[in-house]
Amino acid sequence: MRESVLHISALCGISGRETAVREYVLNELKTAAAVRSVQVDRLGNVLVELQGEQPAPQRVLFAAHMDEVGALVTDITDEGYLRFACVGGMVPEVLFARRVTVNGHVGVIGGKAVHQCSGDQKTKVPAKEDMVIDIGAASRAEAEAVCGVGDAVCFADEAAALGGERFKSKALDDRVGCALLLALAKTKPKYDVTLAFTVREEIGCMGAGVAAFAVQPAIAVAIDATTASDIMEVPEAKRVCRMGGGPVVSFMDRATMYDKGLFDEIFRLADEHGIAIQTKHMVSGGNDASSMQVAGAGARVAAVSLPCRYIHSPSCVLDEKDIRETYRLLDVMMNTLPAWDGAL
Repeated sequence: MRESVLHISALCGISGRETAVREYVLNELKTAAAVRSVQVDRLGNVLVELQGEQPAPQRVLFAAHMDEVGALVTDITDEGYLRFACVGGMVPEVLFARRVTVNGHVGVIGGKAVHQCSGDQKTKVPAKEDMVIDIGAASRAEAEAVCGVGDAVCFADEAAALGGERFKSKALDDRVGCALLLALAKTKPKYDVTLAFTVREEIGCMGAGVAAFAVQPAIAVAIDATTASDIMEVPEAKRVCRMGGGPVVSFMDRATMYDKGLFDEIFRLADEHGIAIQTKHMVSGGNDASSMQVAGAGARVAAVSLPCRYIHSPSCVLDEKDIRETYRLLDVMMNTLPAWDGAL
């Protein structure tokens, strides 16, 4: 699974510019035998109907978002530097001195050198508005030969193996979810089920709302990555989840109150099948469940996330054990939830 996760995470696909990721997904779906239909909607979501061994008593939707955080070029200076605006939530610390690409051209996010700084500037990372992208251009004309205003900027740090089963890459939020959906699409489910590869999650979960409105599911499951803050000097109560502990199931975040019956059923299924699982121990963040919950006639929603350190940075870290356990859980859910008759 690591190879497929790293391949798809290397693609450039910030919110609203998901074309490369979508093309990869569509190509991979060509070899999925259970696929009955594939549709790309007006926003760019990919909606996939899988044909099960039997019709589903109720429609279930599993969704993962294709987009990543990044930036857009907002201006080009006379000296050939690119000014930019962030797309999605990022702090300045993950930007400064990072390698990026613009239309396949390598650049570096930079700012004033430390020996040119004074006072607090010497000990603080520059504000986003004080950073520029250096693509090696010596003039506006040279820079304009590479890119224009509105072009996408993606992180370009190389993926790498860490100790044990852990590895780092950009865009693991949420390319790991996309890789898991693609793996599920290549199985033969017990019931008909719908998959959605969504767009624009990082800027407001817009794509998932449109997808859910079209599908009208009774149950919708968001598959995502979530912050693992299980590192030194972080109090236990604020560690959110831990790497190696299996998939993370939320009961509430800043955007969604999750269905309690569905939450309990997921834990029951994990216990029944011996799957490692954990709860998100902090009310924070949000994901596509927020828009799927209120689309159309509404849906009972759940979030199944993978613990990810240094999320929304060029060096997100995952553990392969968590990927395996999440796949096992999603496989069980896909083959049981369409017939689940849990009462509200």
